[in-house]
Amino acid sequence: MGRRNGGRQSGMRASIAAAAARIMAEEGVDDFAHAKRKAARRLGAADTEALPANEEIEAELRSYLALYQADSHPEQIAELRRIALSAMEALESFRPYLTGPVLAGIAGPYAEIDLQLFPESGKEVELFLLDRKLAFETADRRRYTGDRERAAAVISLDWEGVRLRLSVFDPRDERTALRTTLAGRAIQRASIVEVRMMVATGHGNRTS
Repeated sequence: MGRRNGGRQSGMRASIAAAAARIMAEEGVDDFAHAKRKAARRLGAADTEALPANEEIEAELRSYLALYQADSHPEQIAELRRIALSAMEALESFRPYLTGPVLAGIAGPYAEIDLQLFPESGKEVELFLLDRKLAFETADRRRYTGDRERAAAVISLDWEGVRLRLSVFDPRDERTALRTTLAGRAIQRASIVEVRMMVATGHGNRTS
């Protein structure tokens, strides 16, 4: 009985992972938690223990993109990285890093570009945008390093027709590995030098 239940749960995890990957690829959802909950509802999965890990969904998403969007997706990622580099160069004095789906090479058609900034003062970033008459919105978000919580101001704005998300951290956090949850894996990030290399060579899809 337990073995059968375990098999059903494993099968449901796989089904949710595949459905979540399709949602992310086709509907532009770039939040793993939202995609897996949406997939679970569609499949009628009430058991939260059957929800797959982000890594399982990412693996399914890479397979889906390679199979169904092999021609268009690399061009889409290249363009998003070019736009990301444009923003990073404008914000270079704030020590920007590219993170998220655009860096990982799994961004969907409506993806936002995620940058981490480490200015001496968060107000410097807002003043920079105000001086250039760029409209923006602000919110708060939590990140973790070690066992400590970090507060980050998140600034959202449009940049070359794409939504840009700037997470603003204390400069001391630049040397630490930030995570989205206390037990989660470190957020992968790339410096402006690394992103320039990706854009110049057309390579650099992340796998982790």
